Amino acid sequence: MPFLNSVLSWLTTKRLQEIKLYSTYGPEIQRETLFKLLNYSKGTEIGKKYSFESIVNEKEYAAAVPLSDYNMLKPTIDRIRCGEQNLLWPTAIKWFAKSSGTTQDKSKFIPVSKESLEDCHFRGGKDVVVIYTNNYPDNSLLFGKTLVLGGSHQISNMNSDSFFGDLSAILIQNMPFWAQFYSLPDQSIALMDEWEQKIELMAKTTIQENVKQITGVPSWTLVLLNKVLELTKAKNIHEVWPGLELFVHGGVSFKPYKEQFKKLLPSANMRYLETYNASEGFFAIQDDPETDDMLLMLDLGIFYEFIPFEEIEKQHPETLILSEVELNKNYAIVITTNSGLWRYLIGDTVLFTSRNPYKIKITGRVKQYINVFGEELIVDNAENALQVATTRTNSNIREYTVAPLYMGDKKQGAHQWIIEFINPPTDLIHFMEILDNELKSLNSDYEAKRYKNMALDFPNLIHAKEGTFYNWLKSNGKLGGQHKVPRLSNDRTYADSIIKFLNG
Repeated sequence: MPFLNSVLSWLTTKRLQEIKLYSTYGPEIQRETLFKLLNYSKGTEIGKKYSFESIVNEKEYAAAVPLSDYNMLKPTIDRIRCGEQNLLWPTAIKWFAKSSGTTQDKSKFIPVSKESLEDCHFRGGKDVVVIYTNNYPDNSLLFGKTLVLGGSHQISNMNSDSFFGDLSAILIQNMPFWAQFYSLPDQSIALMDEWEQKIELMAKTTIQENVKQITGVPSWTLVLLNKVLELTKAKNIHEVWPGLELFVHGGVSFKPYKEQFKKLLPSANMRYLETYNASEGFFAIQDDPETDDMLLMLDLGIFYEFIPFEEIEKQHPETLILSEVELNKNYAIVITTNSGLWRYLIGDTVLFTSRNPYKIKITGRVKQYINVFGEELIVDNAENALQVATTRTNSNIREYTVAPLYMGDKKQGAHQWIIEFINPPTDLIHFMEILDNELKSLNSDYEAKRYKNMALDFPNLIHAKEGTFYNWLKSNGKLGGQHKVPRLSNDRTYADSIIKFLNG
């Protein structure tokens, strides 16, 4: 172990020096990344189509290659899935990350190259350890196991040389052999299809292990932790895993779940670290435990562009490179990756909190906002307002979703909040008043539409009974880490479905 610690210390120091260069040379690192990708892929079908070899700067790249989304790339991805290669990326693509991102039936199959696995996802995972070790030199992660709450899909064979599954399942399947000694549960359980049985087996097979770290989506990790308490009859998780010190989370905002975790993990030594790791790539890591923003990782084989939020609906929106972004403005992310996604709209929105180094907060999804009445309400507004309302009313929320109530005859429009509380406020109207006032303070467009109830009436609340969202997901066959409750919707598709489910 002393030898291992010395090697880890050397690697940590070396990598930290590289990460520190982000502050001084961020745009230059990004430019180098772009031209590595272009040069490596100039012989592919897309490289020839858009003359990658003749592109000399970022603006020429933006002018030459159109913005894309999954629907635009799907015909090419389908060809790769059927065995054609050298279309989007020069090395063979054998793995595809199955992703939905919402509860819709339609699935996306994101290509995952060996370069993306090794130089992006796994390297990003190592960077998590590097950053955590630097922040907490007294950590003991190497003296125990990491419990990974992975995807709910078994890796499936599509043809003789092509496979798909959740990204987490692909990472587990391709994990370096040495990492398997530190990981729980066994792959036969980790890659199981049936979610409820998997949770049961994960809990039963790990309660006797020395778990130091848990990695997963907050909502589904809570399901696992509650199952552990149910089986062990323990008062909290530290009675089961006394050495547990770190929860690495991502996928959804941690704000609605923070208080639930504090109750299950009451130790003052418990630490939390957020990552931004999607099927399309590993993007950012929370490098400062005192703040809730994340360091944008600039050298993992991804080139970034950003669309100002007000440009999103335009047919030809303006895109900015890293050196052009401004602080505290919402942007949609455009990525170019070492898996062959070229100027790809990932669907997330972020704002920059720092330019030295470049740090971001995830503010929502391009399609998860409400702007039916011109209020431009985004997920970040909702999360912050809920945090204030729950704190002031000593309440806790398990899940929620918001949808518009449309204007009708002699009826104003409004927002309808469907909220499942763990600990409901004693006065629901007072809770909604705090929520409404906080939204006004956070969003001037919302405040203007709420003025004297002229365009937008007081928000409507449906108090959902315990288990509503979990059982709704289950009834739609959507249990598992990749399936998330949509927070904001610009229509009533999800809200009406949940209300119909509530009415039985």
